[in-house]
Amino acid sequence: MRAILVLLVIVVLVAIGAIALGYVNVTQTKTAALPTISVRGGSAPAFNVQTANVSVGTETHVVQTPTVNVQKPQ
Repeated sequence: MRAILVLLVIVVLVAIGAIALGYVNVTQTKTAALPTISVRGGSAPAFNVQTANVSVGTETHVVQTPTVNVQKPQ
């Protein structure tokens, strides 16, 4: 997954570089327009979500740690 993301970033950077350096020329040939729509009736979807129960607690443990002695050289 990481390799695909890196490859995509490289492709985008190469495309930006090509456009910036003049290797690729992009011109708009037709203007965009929003579609005309009409909305009537309908309803929003409903969801019933059940999640798992998660219980969080603490436990006390005794952990042995090593002792480190540091001595300065004479």
